[in-house]
Amino acid sequence: MSKELFFQAILKFCAGVVLLGVLLFLPAGTLYYWNAWLLMGILFVPVFFAGIILMFKNPDLLKKRLNSKEKETEQNLVIKLSALMFVLGFISAGLNFRFQFIVLPEWVSWVAAVLFLLSFLLYAEVLRENTFLSRTVEVQENQTVIDTGLYGIVRHPMYSATIILFLSMPLVLGSLISFVVFLVYPAIIAKRIRNEEKVLEESLTGYVEYKEKVKYRVIPFLW
Repeated sequence: MSKELFFQAILKFCAGVVLLGVLLFLPAGTLYYWNAWLLMGILFVPVFFAGIILMFKNPDLLKKRLNSKEKETEQNLVIKLSALMFVLGFISAGLNFRFQFIVLPEWVSWVAAVLFLLSFLLYAEVLRENTFLSRTVEVQENQTVIDTGLYGIVRHPMYSATIILFLSMPLVLGSLISFVVFLVYPAIIAKRIRNEEKVLEESLTGYVEYKEKVKYRVIPFLW
């Protein structure tokens, strides 16, 4: 573990906490937005401990997860669309709480929180199975095709986990309007996957055969 990696991780973590807080509490006009505190708790507490574990157990994987500079030009649009979705989704959730447009029942937030944590565990399992899992679309040195575990069920289990994660977020926040905004995420991911699979087919030995073996991209028997 290097000091540079440690400070980079801490800086990104703190920046994420501050940014999400601003996007939620400022539009809400109050700090007494309990749904926002719930989301920040179930998001940042697991991320903090997962980061600590990776920092000591697998710093190389942590470094890959912190890197968000895409080499593929087509993925820049995906990043921009995702960022826009998050900004609009969180701001609309805060405004929804402030003006009480369409407020979901409290139990929906708690059920969504459980779903979020379960999908986070799924995400953690994907990280455990695939140490080549970068945030950017690329083929790394000595990378091999992984076709066991979750990768034996769908080709992109990380996206399966993130779809559940991100669609549960607006429900935790109690906002149906925000949920509608986040519904664009599967379409954004579909665009990312098309480009990613093209790169993998061209550069990763055995990926074409893997596609023939595992038919579904994200959702078993459906997609």
